[in-house]
Amino acid sequence: MAGTLYLIPNALGEGALDTVIPDPVRARTASLQYFIAENAKSARAFLKQVNATHPLQQPLQETHISELNVNTPAEQLPGLLTPLRQGHDVGLLSEAGVPAVADPGADIVGLAHREGITVKPLVGPSSLLLALMASGLNGQSFAFHGYLPTDADARAARIRQLEQRSRQEKQTQMVIETPYRNEAMLQALAGTCAPTTLICVATDLTLHTESVRTCSAQQWQKEIAAGKMPAFRKRPTVFLLLA
Repeated sequence: MAGTLYLIPNALGEGALDTVIPDPVRARTASLQYFIAENAKSARAFLKQVNATHPLQQPLQETHISELNVNTPAEQLPGLLTPLRQGHDVGLLSEAGVPAVADPGADIVGLAHREGITVKPLVGPSSLLLALMASGLNGQSFAFHGYLPTDADARAARIRQLEQRSRQEKQTQMVIETPYRNEAMLQALAGTCAPTTLICVATDLTLHTESVRTCSAQQWQKEIAAGKMPAFRKRPTVFLLLA
């Protein structure tokens, strides 16, 4: 009988796991011997934190961690499921937030389904849903688009497309950016969108430095011009807009 693929969430930043990862999730994680993770080193750091409150079933140095990231060739994916086929439960561990959502892992989850392997998602923080909850924008209809183009003209064109879609469908549009480009992203959003379009900036969610603010593109432009850019350089941020 095949094992179960558990989708294990991680914290969204540095801090105690027990503030954002439920006790049963940490207990289940501690019971596993096999993991698939984006980075083995950071996975071990996560497991060390789990071990502080829930002793691991076996020593960390004996725990099996296979890497799955953007550089993993597609032909290697089936091999990652070998422990599951042998009857072992396996944890798919995210670097931050929940696996397979703005995170590698969706392909391995899809492959598990095709092989009839049980997939069980565990409860944890999603920066996208937390940002949507706190934004005050439309939570009934929304879309996540990942990263926008880095070229300024292409990015502005994409923003106009998303704003038009938001206006037509009354739908919240969500994007993320490499943290060191946060300032450029907010400038592009505020400078491209119509003055009344609402823009939310949600930074460091679940951390003590958390900041969530929603106001119009016009207001953001005024504050940027006045030198009041949010202090979010190199800090994980979700951007949302509603026309």
